[in-house]
Amino acid sequence: MSSNWRNNYTIRLLLDFASLSFAFICVRLYITKLSNFPVISTAEIKVFFISCLIWYFSAKANNLYDDYRSRSFAYEIVPITKVIILHSVMMTVFVFYYYNADKFPRTFTSLYTILVLIILPIQKFAQRRIRRNTLRKGFNSRNVLVVGGGDLGLNFYKTVNNNPHYGYRVVGFLNDEENSHLSSLFLGKLGNMQEVLDNHIIDDVVIALPNGSASTVESLVEIGEKNTKRVRIIPDYYRLGSGNFRLSNFGLFPMITVRSLPLDDSENQFFKRVFDVICSLIAFTLIFSWLFPLIAIIIRLTSKGPVYFIQERWGINNEKIRCYKFRSMYTYSSDIGSDGKYQQATKNDTRITKIGKILRKTNLDELPQFLNVLMGNMSIVGPRPHPTPLNIESKDNVRNYMLRHIVKPGITGWAQVNGYRGETAKPGQMQKRVDLDIWYIENWTFWLDCQIMFQTIMNMFIGDKKAY
Repeated sequence: MSSNWRNNYTIRLLLDFASLSFAFICVRLYITKLSNFPVISTAEIKVFFISCLIWYFSAKANNLYDDYRSRSFAYEIVPITKVIILHSVMMTVFVFYYYNADKFPRTFTSLYTILVLIILPIQKFAQRRIRRNTLRKGFNSRNVLVVGGGDLGLNFYKTVNNNPHYGYRVVGFLNDEENSHLSSLFLGKLGNMQEVLDNHIIDDVVIALPNGSASTVESLVEIGEKNTKRVRIIPDYYRLGSGNFRLSNFGLFPMITVRSLPLDDSENQFFKRVFDVICSLIAFTLIFSWLFPLIAIIIRLTSKGPVYFIQERWGINNEKIRCYKFRSMYTYSSDIGSDGKYQQATKNDTRITKIGKILRKTNLDELPQFLNVLMGNMSIVGPRPHPTPLNIESKDNVRNYMLRHIVKPGITGWAQVNGYRGETAKPGQMQKRVDLDIWYIENWTFWLDCQIMFQTIMNMFIGDKKAY
């Protein structure tokens, strides 16, 4: 562990303890005012000491003190929330088990938890802002030597320059071939590494060489470690997928997962599933119980045919699912055009009924898919499932198209709330939709799902130009 990281870790831990202290004292003063208990006692000291221990071990277990400089606060809030919940549960057990109501009022744990839930996220956010501003001004930055002046090294350099809050400053490059893009940052060839380390203040060595340079990398690592420098290697695999790589061990073999996804985690899958079921049951109980019969009656009165439209679509792992919708087209309508291709709904489509236009405009036609959610083959939020003919047309023509099926499809999705719903007639529209779907898959959080649901509800009321 480098001294710089260790210092940051210590500061963050002490700030958390200070926040716990502030919350503890505020609650204790409030209770003292109500009940005339002494402010300081042996019981208070014991409880606070245990609280700090519980916080420390909960934080360690949930990786709260990992380096989140290159991640958004929305990503960091997940471990913060986990630690606060675990801390509150364990504190409740401890207080109720060891202290009776006379010595320690029952209201203490509730008030303490609420205050910690408010103070800690605010403190973390403020700490992040202060640290970013400090790093932007060049304080506490780490000097980096980049070994490799190709596309990989230059992309790393651009990332560092565009994100000063990461806290790195590129001192220069080592590269065997001349590259005009390096200009004054060129410090020599790979063989000059020892000389460069002797003559420059370097904290980290970042090796950004193409795959296949194993023997060269081995010698460079050896030189770096002999000079007590922290050596980092950027694997040249980003061309194969996204930047979400994960390194794990399989026996004695290190193994790189090219695309590591948040929903690969069984805990996240369980949490998302529970959220889907609870929201669906609430919706059926409070809204759908009266709304579904009303829509069904209107559909039957305005056009002949069934109330529901059931269509085969592709779900997770390309599994065929029966997707439910309220029927919005005339029963004699065909999905296949005269050219033999799948015919998407278009603006002023003559196949759509009058009530169907309203249902599609307000997204009400999609509501029966909450049945799919309860059955487990769809989620409330995820990539929209496409009909089988559209999947067949797109899977070989749209880059990364089939990766959409690595998670459950959703009633609404990131692409839809960003304006890429409905018809994809123009070149590039389907690709943009797929790109947004994959971004969602790679960056999933519970809060992102909440944001998408909120945006979808807002669009239902204000209308969507592409809803037809």
